[in-house]
Amino acid sequence: MKIDESYLESVKKQFLYYKMLGEKAIEQLEQDQLFVSVNEDTNSIATIIKHISGNMLSRWTDFLTSDGEKEWRNRDSEFENDLQTKEEVLEVWNKGWDCLENALNSLKPEQLSDIIYIRNEGHTVIEAINRQLAHYPYHVGQIVFYAKQLKKNSWESLSIPKNKSANYNAEKFAKEKEIKNFTDDELKRLK
Repeated sequence: MKIDESYLESVKKQFLYYKMLGEKAIEQLEQDQLFVSVNEDTNSIATIIKHISGNMLSRWTDFLTSDGEKEWRNRDSEFENDLQTKEEVLEVWNKGWDCLENALNSLKPEQLSDIIYIRNEGHTVIEAINRQLAHYPYHVGQIVFYAKQLKKNSWESLSIPKNKSANYNAEKFAKEKEIKNFTDDELKRLK
């Protein structure tokens, strides 16, 4: 596999990983917890999701041919919570991730050095992808942190549980070396 193909596969896996983390955090929450905001300057999880989705739809719609900040995007409205149910939140979440996935799946390795624009500023396709690969995990981290705070003692860890690193490492190093790939079941669950 050439480096360009390898890069595209790698970023797809990274985006899917962060999508999965966000979904596993959201799964643990009761509907009302999605809308909790501790103060006026803090966004609820639902609002963070609305923002991520709005960004994804703007950045990844016609990714190669139009500016990533679409004229139809109203970024400020992404921070106004008008979602009411967990189903609506998940619908908005999936709409954004589907747009991202479709754009990435349509990319060809030879397009990675093409120039695209975000707010009239030129980026190579690789730079634009990397920009979003930093942005979305930032917000998924907020979702996970907030969910963990809301669940308190009933939180189920999404990584190595506290005080379990030695056991986890012992299990990992007892096995043969492997290259981590998503299984078909994991990919289906993520879609």
